[in-house]
Amino acid sequence: MCDPNLNSPSLTVSREVLRDAMERAGYPDPVIGDAELALMELVVNAWRHGLTASPVVTVVYSGSTLRVTVADRSSELPKHQKFGLLAESGRGLQLIEGLMHRWGVEPQKLGKRVWFELDLVA
Repeated sequence: MCDPNLNSPSLTVSREVLRDAMERAGYPDPVIGDAELALMELVVNAWRHGLTASPVVTVVYSGSTLRVTVADRSSELPKHQKFGLLAESGRGLQLIEGLMHRWGVEPQKLGKRVWFELDLVA
């Protein structure tokens, strides 16, 4: 298992790139904060469950949709589950589902990519 470090330089750079792309596109600050939280959830999942110390993060803004992808080396796909009120972990993807417009998983030859999308709403 990889040791998560929320002060990781790669996570800091990923958050800065995400914030810059969203500010340039005109997203409001609260939505940018939600996207940063979703990004952190995906990166931490890649560390903890994806067997990947340095996941690959991609941020793409096209048309009016932002897509953030985090790739890891594990072929195990996340399970879509509901967790009880007292569960100590497992709510990250539920959080992403609640904050973002869409999310999903794409199996790859080596590992997978987990992504979320957020539309710029006028």
